[in-house]
Amino acid sequence: MPYEAYAEILKQGNLVAFPTETVYGLGASAWNPAAIRKIFEIKGRPADNPLIVHVSSVDMVKEFTDDISPRALLLMQKFWPGPLTLVFKKKPEVLDVISAGLQTVAIRMPDHPLALQLIHQTGPLVAPSANKSGRPSPTRVEHVIADFGKRVPVLDGGECRIGLESTVLDVTQNPPVILRPGYVTEKSIYDLCGFRPVHYVGASDQPEEKVSSPGMKYSHYAPNAQVLWLGETRNVDKSRTLFLMHQQRKEPCYDCKVIHFQGNYERMARELYDWFRKADHENLSTIVIEPFPEETRSKNEIIYALENRITKAVSKK
Repeated sequence: MPYEAYAEILKQGNLVAFPTETVYGLGASAWNPAAIRKIFEIKGRPADNPLIVHVSSVDMVKEFTDDISPRALLLMQKFWPGPLTLVFKKKPEVLDVISAGLQTVAIRMPDHPLALQLIHQTGPLVAPSANKSGRPSPTRVEHVIADFGKRVPVLDGGECRIGLESTVLDVTQNPPVILRPGYVTEKSIYDLCGFRPVHYVGASDQPEEKVSSPGMKYSHYAPNAQVLWLGETRNVDKSRTLFLMHQQRKEPCYDCKVIHFQGNYERMARELYDWFRKADHENLSTIVIEPFPEETRSKNEIIYALENRITKAVSKK
């Protein structure tokens, strides 16, 4: 189907999965509460987990907030369209189901031509990742189909270019706070905008704690296989284990399944969720990942995002 047909499905109050540069999103009209509730139902998503509004223009942002500061405008000019979500103070008319009852709303402009064409046709869309809640995010059409079958039509845009969810930056605070690390890093914000955000630190798995970004609560990104850091592998059946190594060249065991990324962290980010899902497809019991030494983080800040996603998967109960 052409993207216009998918746009019509969305206008009728139904859901469509569509590609972005980060992961596939599960879209619904941002002004249709019944459609948005379908997202929570089909994903099994907790109601206190806020959604991100996806737009195709800065004018659309103004539908949701009156609080676009010069700093926020600079960030949009430098990074949009792209993998940066900004958290604003919301207008009163923004649906509570989007913001989980908070006084803020998260917004981004995806960097994918099909996504931008779709949103231009439909208006703003809320779009969490198009997967069952807690599962690895989808970076291919087949990942969406594996979770939802034929219940959700999927606009095919090929493999996602980045593979990890967007950076989330709270611009209601001074200095802005990175709530979720991603491809847009602290260094890139400093280099292009001249100020340094700070990283949010703290536990976010308490049921009563409210958070203003997806990915800050609960176990996330987890395959059925148990995810472990290398060094925590006692009693692991190595014949049913996938090893993901980013630097170490030596095989961790004889004749075992090992993926070597050889210091290519962008590739590791792009393929991480795909390997998680492949491990499940092959009925492997364990995924073991080489930890990131401190010195590697300063050389490539996308490691913070990788470590964030892996740690959430490791924390699976």
